[in-house]
Order: sequence, then structure tokens, then C-alpha cells
Amino acid sequence: MTSEMAYAQKSPPATATGKVGGATISIAYSGPSVRGRKIWGDLVPYGKAWRAGANEATTFTTDKDITVEGKSLKAGKYSVFVVANEKEWEFIFNSETGQWGIKKGGDANFDPAKNAITFKVKPAKSASMTEQLTYAVTEKGFVLRWENLEGQVGIK
Repeated sequence: MTSEMAYAQKSPPATATGKVGGATISIAYSGPSVRGRKIWGDLVPYGKAWRAGANEATTFTTDKDITVEGKSLKAGKYSVFVVANEKEWEFIFNSETGQWGIKKGGDANFDPAKNAITFKVKPAKSASMTEQLTYAVTEKGFVLRWENLEGQVGIK
């Protein structure tokens, strides 16, 4: 096994898909594991945009126009970034896709001029520890779970 293959398997690609109202939602991401690390405020620093997964930027696709946390979003594919803080997370849906999730130096790889929408949610303590970052599409939107926190995002 090459070291590249071993690295790729540490944060395996995954897709969460489901229906919200009449729209089909799909979130494609790579799921890193906690592996004994402190995640929030450390591996994911507070106040800095994060690619909401590992490797390439996470993508969010909808086949119909929707409303995400009160903001209108046209049908299409978007990169997802999150600015985490202790009391709230700011999600950024950016119209540029296909880029690697970070630039040299560790900053999130997106052009703020291409932000389609931004919105904030309050993270909550998870019912249980989530070792590997996971997205799930629910009938009310989607949830991002990792370590001991989760962020619920409402979609209509």
C-alpha cells in the first residue's frame, strides 16, 4: 500500500443524500476521524473558515431552488465552508466548486466574492461521541456531526 492510499483512507469520501420537501439534496465530503485529537477550537480553529471536511472542499447540491436557514439558494452545486466559534457556526455556500479545500498556509480555498449565501446556526452537544465527521440529510434539512457537537441546518 502506498502512503498516498493510506492517507486517503484516513478521511474516506462519503455522500449524504436525501429529500427535503421536493428537493433532492446531496452532500459530498471526506470524513476525518477524531483519533484522540481536540477538534473544536483546535484542529478546527475558532474564527477561521474551515472546509467542512477533509481533502477537497465539501460540496452541497440541490436539484431545486430551496431556502436554507431563511436564505434563498438556487438549484446547483456549492462548496461548503464553516467558520466555527464556541457559540455559533457560520456556514458559507460558495458557487465555486472543484477546488482543494485549503490553500498553502492552511487558509480555506474560496473567493468570498463568490459566496452564494452565509448563515449561522448554534451547535449543540451530540447525544453521543461521533468519531468520524458525518453529514446526514433529514426531512427538515441536514446535520453535521463530529466529536461531541452537531449543527442542524434547516431547509424548506
